[in-house]
Amino acid sequence: MITISNLKSGYNRMEVLKGIDFNASTKEITAIIGPNGSGKSTILKSIFNLCDIYSGQIKFLNQEITRTPTHQLIRLGISYVPQGRQVFGNLSVRENLEIGAFIFSDRKLVEQRIDAIFKRFSFLKEKQHDYAYTLSGGQQQMLSIARALMQGPKLLLLDEPSLGLSPKMVQEVFAKLTEINQEGITIIVVEQNAKQAIAIADKIYILEEGKIALTGGKEILSHPKIKNIYLGGN
Repeated sequence: MITISNLKSGYNRMEVLKGIDFNASTKEITAIIGPNGSGKSTILKSIFNLCDIYSGQIKFLNQEITRTPTHQLIRLGISYVPQGRQVFGNLSVRENLEIGAFIFSDRKLVEQRIDAIFKRFSFLKEKQHDYAYTLSGGQQQMLSIARALMQGPKLLLLDEPSLGLSPKMVQEVFAKLTEINQEGITIIVVEQNAKQAIAIADKIYILEEGKIALTGGKEILSHPKIKNIYLGGN
């Protein structure tokens, strides 16, 4: 679905990604793990045109999208859930969802999408008139994901969805991601929780110092580097 070739990107002339090649297949979950500062989030931001791209190419469904404006990427079918549960706290849950559907002018379609979200996230229906800031951290993360799904994406990008959540809520978030993927949405997830990410992923990339250090499927679990560094020797 998405192919990255020899990508060099970063921020304010500081190169973070140093010529990476990356591929995420349709209807699969691709996980990106690695130490802090390795450039994991920069891959997502490069796809979504939120950083500086110095060279290389990004293709989505065989269409080049390198440096394509973000609002156009959303219309093409790419949605992004940033790190840190960025909800609009002083707006209601329903208003947050409506903002997610800003690309649609058809009010009937927006209501249909909200109804679909309420079937997938029943607690959001119960709290639809509550301010988003009153939700728990885990509920806010679910709302962030739901808001991105309002756009009807083919590809969903998630940056550290487990950050700051309780172990129980981490399990719930990753179960929901698996469910979303099973409905046909391709997912790329950047995650510090390597064990959780690998558990749901079809393909895994290990990033170190702006370069791909290792890639593979579930068999990557047996690699000594993964076991000793990312899984604590287990």
